[in-house]
Amino acid sequence: MIYPIVIYGNSVLKKTATEIDKDYPELQTLIADMFKTLQKADGVGLAAPQIGLSIRLFIIDLEPLKADHPEFKGYKKVFINPTILEYSDEEKSADEGCLSLPGLSESVRRSVSIKIHYFDENWVEHTDTFSDFPARAMQHEYDHLEGHVYTDRISLIRRQMISKKLAALTKGKFECKYKYKL
Repeated sequence: MIYPIVIYGNSVLKKTATEIDKDYPELQTLIADMFKTLQKADGVGLAAPQIGLSIRLFIIDLEPLKADHPEFKGYKKVFINPTILEYSDEEKSADEGCLSLPGLSESVRRSVSIKIHYFDENWVEHTDTFSDFPARAMQHEYDHLEGHVYTDRISLIRRQMISKKLAALTKGKFECKYKYKL
């Protein structure tokens, strides 16, 4: 199943997501469908709130970037009930976009590396450190679980400058190539 992507302005994107347990219904199917949805939308990360589910689950698929980054070949990860334990002091700004904010991108400052605790799709517990682009993607998706989108991390002046574009998103005035819901 390909899920529609929830667009900016939908209240689910502002909620703090809740943890799930091993008995969550059809979890493996949900994860597989999230990967299908992400692939169809040409993204590299997808959090459950972006498909309307306020649960602590996100996926990362960096495989589409392998042409320029061979190290990302086969790079697919599932994060269930993640908690970021540490953020590096070193930060870097880079442009970010989001499937829930089609047509927009902004420079966002994030930690260069993170230490994160999570369970994978087989409920194996992990505590790992990630750096550079994978760490950025994980922080972006983690924000969705905390009820934030990347525009919450830009300056007030930048938010004011794009306020009309954000308002247009909430009214469905945008174009994208994937299924969505307001």
